[in-house]
Amino acid sequence: MALPPLEEKPRYVRDMFAAAAQRYDLMNRLMTLGQDQKWRRLVVAACALPPGGRLLDVATGTGDIALEALRLRPDIHVVGSDFTRAMMRVGQSKEGAGRIPFVEADALRLPFPTASFDAACSGFLMRNVTDIPAAFAEQRRVVRPGGRVVCLEITRPAAPIWRDLFHLYFFRFVPRITALVSSHKSAYTYLPASTLAFPRPPQLAEIMQAAGLRQVRYRTLMLGTIALHVGEV
Repeated sequence: MALPPLEEKPRYVRDMFAAAAQRYDLMNRLMTLGQDQKWRRLVVAACALPPGGRLLDVATGTGDIALEALRLRPDIHVVGSDFTRAMMRVGQSKEGAGRIPFVEADALRLPFPTASFDAACSGFLMRNVTDIPAAFAEQRRVVRPGGRVVCLEITRPAAPIWRDLFHLYFFRFVPRITALVSSHKSAYTYLPASTLAFPRPPQLAEIMQAAGLRQVRYRTLMLGTIALHVGEV
């Protein structure tokens, strides 16, 4: 499929995730072969929160990263924000979610004071926004100096053999999984198309630096199909 025009993308993405909300977690488990649970732990560790610190989980969705953060660090305070209310409703029904304020918000216009968190993180957000630099700049704004911005995203492997397998998996297998759990038909092909259009890890690191983040570094996971970026404020 062709990706939606930029002016239509926010509504398209919101509708797509709203349609998939009830089965989104199942879809994640299937598509990642259960590895997404491990990646969430890596995101929380990369945030390097101080005792009693404050974490903002941007595009929290069903709250998986936010809940994992509280499980690993019961001493911290976590806020989850997302612009898809249906996804957050699923998150609010989960065990332990009572400690998490869920805030309906656009990642490009976060309704939080400057320097009000010790870290901000996102999982699979950036390929869905219309302005990646602005999204990083907003996360940098709400994080205090010395804090971190952490980004987990799907990416294309650099090695040709893994890249070929990646294309086979994303264009043949992923649409079939999505079809099982989502009633939003074009969502079946949006994920592969949006991933191909997304910057590769070195380019994403440059975007983070241009947004004002320092000491940006990244690591790849799962044969180079996942990238975890960290930048400091």
